[in-house]
Amino acid sequence: MDPATLIGILLAFGALVAMITLEHSSVMSILLPAPMILVFGATVAVGIAGGTVRDTISAFKALPGAFRGKITPPVQIIDQVVGIAETARKSGLLALEQEADNVSDPFLRGALQNIADGTDGDELRMLLEDEIATKAKSGRSASKFFMSLGGYAPTVGIVGTVVSLTHVLENLSTPETLGPMIATAFVATLWGLLSANFLWLPIGARLRRLSDIEIDRLTLLMEGVLAVQSGSQPRLLRERLRAMVPLEDLPKAQAKAKAAGAAADDAPAGKVKTKSKGKKSMVEDNAEAA
Repeated sequence: MDPATLIGILLAFGALVAMITLEHSSVMSILLPAPMILVFGATVAVGIAGGTVRDTISAFKALPGAFRGKITPPVQIIDQVVGIAETARKSGLLALEQEADNVSDPFLRGALQNIADGTDGDELRMLLEDEIATKAKSGRSASKFFMSLGGYAPTVGIVGTVVSLTHVLENLSTPETLGPMIATAFVATLWGLLSANFLWLPIGARLRRLSDIEIDRLTLLMEGVLAVQSGSQPRLLRERLRAMVPLEDLPKAQAKAKAAGAAADDAPAGKVKTKSKGKKSMVEDNAEAA
């Protein structure tokens, strides 16, 4: 579980409460039912109006995932794929059918089953890429819904403020009540801005980020199983998959090894030649001395 969204939202509202306290005000001054009902209710309503009912249901089904944030480490994926490659190398591709029964991930299970059934490599790649594209589209749809709520909320808050100010203008005959009424009117704008920047936009961005991470995971699995089908050696497969993962997502030891390998590949050819030449000169000097 990655609680980044929950922590961030709690810290944001905590900062708001701290500001209100330091201003010697009360939190209850902004917890007014009427503007909150308008902002939250109308924002969700216009969000529904901007899409389909299915989009709304899918978005709210994805909402708990934004707070749980289950993320599989890339190293765990690489170890799993390498283990599958070792099984295929020892027992053949048909053994992957039994391996598929022990896999909980439907994407990987389907890929292994297709390999065991003898599906052509190009066809299997097309099938897996289509499945990944569908998954990405679903993630973008949920993210787009909450991002749209973040766009609607401030405007809805302004609508609530205008409605309240209209009521204020109707009571100009009682100046002693104008101050509290004007303050109450601006609470709608406050909740419009708060809900957009403290809730809807962060949730939408979080869902997009989780979708990107999931697509990276599926892509890593796809390349791995296709390499297994083509008969890639487990050690080389591990190196290839590690090269697809950013350094910060690898354990420190593996990240250092990857960085060292990259530095060796980028080393100037002249330095290598100079070292070789130096070794050759030492051999010649020893021969002359003998």
